[in-house]
Amino acid sequence: SEVSVSWRPSAEFAGNVYRGEGILPASPQDVWECIKPVAGGARTKWDQNVKDFEVVEAISDTVSVCRTTTPSAFMRIISPREFVDVVLMKQYEDGTMLSAATNVEHPLCPPQPNFVRGFNYPCGCFCIPLPGEPDRTQLLSFFQTDLGGYLPQTVVESFFPASIAGFYSNLTKAVKALKA
Repeated sequence: SEVSVSWRPSAEFAGNVYRGEGILPASPQDVWECIKPVAGGARTKWDQNVKDFEVVEAISDTVSVCRTTTPSAFMRIISPREFVDVVLMKQYEDGTMLSAATNVEHPLCPPQPNFVRGFNYPCGCFCIPLPGEPDRTQLLSFFQTDLGGYLPQTVVESFFPASIAGFYSNLTKAVKALKA
């Protein structure tokens, strides 16, 4: 499926907010099954930018504090990262499913050795049903991530658009495999 990636300067930090949008060949429930932020979920299996995902504290059925780790990336120019976020999951009456997150500090999750602490500013993914097309889903995603460390901004700006396009491509493969 085609994906559109755009960006503009973030109002939250000295980087960009990235927007990804694409139509996936699967139901919103199947797409959600692949991306929902839960321990033991499918995302660590298909998303090359997620090495591990753990729930540090479940605050309610829909809100949790989570730690995500990433492998090194961009020909190892980018070291492994860790992110600690408060995550909200929500389903709307029209069937849209949302995962929204932002960085948070948590006493049970101090910075770990061998990881650079990155920061997600308000971000999220919307799985939006397409009326009359139950086997297709619009996925709208917003990322504004400070990778932390001492990366030149040009490296970050080179990494994110390709990374987001790869996210959609790998997610498309994951939902097709889920349906198979």
